[in-house]
Amino acid sequence: MLIKKPADIPPSEITPETIYRERRHFIQGAAALAALAALPTQAALPAYKKGLYGTTEPANSLKEITSYNNFYEFGTDKSDPAANAYTLRTRPWTVSIEGACRRPKTWDIDALTQAFPLEERIYRLRCVEGWSMVIPWLGFPLASLLQQVEPTANAKYVEFVTLQDPKQMPGQRRPILDWPYLEGLRLDEAMHPLTLMAVGLYGQELPKQNGAPIRLVVPWKYGFKSAKSIVKIRLVERQPVSSWMRAAPREYGFYSNVNPEVDHPRWSQAKERRIGEFLKRPTLMFNGYGEQVAHLYAGLDLRKYY
Repeated sequence: MLIKKPADIPPSEITPETIYRERRHFIQGAAALAALAALPTQAALPAYKKGLYGTTEPANSLKEITSYNNFYEFGTDKSDPAANAYTLRTRPWTVSIEGACRRPKTWDIDALTQAFPLEERIYRLRCVEGWSMVIPWLGFPLASLLQQVEPTANAKYVEFVTLQDPKQMPGQRRPILDWPYLEGLRLDEAMHPLTLMAVGLYGQELPKQNGAPIRLVVPWKYGFKSAKSIVKIRLVERQPVSSWMRAAPREYGFYSNVNPEVDHPRWSQAKERRIGEFLKRPTLMFNGYGEQVAHLYAGLDLRKYY
């Protein structure tokens, strides 16, 4: 598939600067909220417990979390996912785990949510554009799922493949990215206890605009690493080439660790704006999770491996 070079893509089709996005958000906000209100009510998930990991910061409101999103499969403006994601069908849905493992398996999404104890974890989400949220996710550690398939010695990385269906995802009718959306982690990153497979938020099933029915959440990385609407997980030997790496390698590296000392080529990463707040705050190394994850990158040049 022909992929547009970053220089050829207008601001409305690629991750733009915060000011542009804010203006678009306010213009379309009313329409997005109206569409959100028309979406079916999310169902409750099985009983869950409070997770050991997370932040004590107050979470953003449900309205903020579900009306201000990056999900290019449904459009490039922040309000597009809430307006357009009603076309996504989340049942039936299966997730296959395959590749370098001894016991590959395909899970039905409802069996998956019953098989693994769910936890609520309040995580910071930091986007490369300079905005952030605090979200009360419901999910289970990715490590629990990977242990079920018994990775072999050849499993060095984990690749995540998301749904490709332009009928359900109108944004895929445009060559913004080379669909389907792909992401990846090192195996030790994937097995870290902070790495979550989220199936809900605020006690309900995951809204469609937030990546239903199942998505990845890696809280110490920029948000684009947390793939949405996952259908396949592959254990592989070589480092995957993610969608944004392929589209704009100078701007989006494989590691994507939140590092305020490494600016995006088009804007600073030193500060961020929490949605719902006016003033900006300093960006924290590893999004504030350095105590838990910094050891994963000991000796790694985080300017070179961004």
